Amino acid sequence: MKKVIVTGGAGFIGSNLVKYLLKKKYFVINVDKLSYSANPYNLKNLDKNKNYVFFKVDINDKKKIIKILKKYKPHGIFNLAAETHVDRSIDEPKNFILSNILGTYNLLEAVLDYNRKIKLVHVSTDEVYGDVINGRTDENYPYNPSSPYSSSKASADHLIRAYVRTYKMNAIISNCCNNYGPNQFPEKLIPKLIFNIINNKSLPIYGKGMNSREWMHVQDHCEALLLIYLKGKIGENYNIGSGTNVKNIDIAKKL
Repeated sequence: MKKVIVTGGAGFIGSNLVKYLLKKKYFVINVDKLSYSANPYNLKNLDKNKNYVFFKVDINDKKKIIKILKKYKPHGIFNLAAETHVDRSIDEPKNFILSNILGTYNLLEAVLDYNRKIKLVHVSTDEVYGDVINGRTDENYPYNPSSPYSSSKASADHLIRAYVRTYKMNAIISNCCNNYGPNQFPEKLIPKLIFNIINNKSLPIYGKGMNSREWMHVQDHCEALLLIYLKGKIGENYNIGSGTNVKNIDIAKKL
């Protein structure tokens, strides 16, 4: 049975990926420090699964990460451990530097010390490209991050590329559009709107709601990540999207 580590596996995308990989008969080692965006409820009953194990560990703790690597000898790693909310990054950017940049660095160093041939899929975001006025980004589109969050994710992407080139690490980067689906953190747009509708509260739409975003269901994202892990080319980055843009005001009306 193939063994994989999922960092940040108690978060929204991470927990959905853990469940998907278990269905695909992988042995999953979940490493998560359980910060504000993590929720153990997302993984309830998984402790009964013989193919699943959880460690409450920060990826900045290099010694513990190496210990886990030596014990389980995983074939691959999906790195989803990150601070994610733009507004929160504006209020407190330091945490984003620590988790998204230094955390990625320490994970890379741990893998380098243990076995640089482990395949690493680093899960990034389309926000590294900044505001796209016309058309869509491809994988060669220039980075133009505009918030502490997107800047920290862009920095992590550059670190990954540097380690691939300098140390010949087996790493791949994915950049995905906005996700929605089960267990999403309630500060995000769609769950926040749903919560406010249920509780008869006003809907917090910025401006006139004309901002347009590309959306995809988290399950589709998980399927794409496994495909990249299995067939992706080392050193490449892959954009993941649905090809469908929706204005915020239209999402609110639909909900």
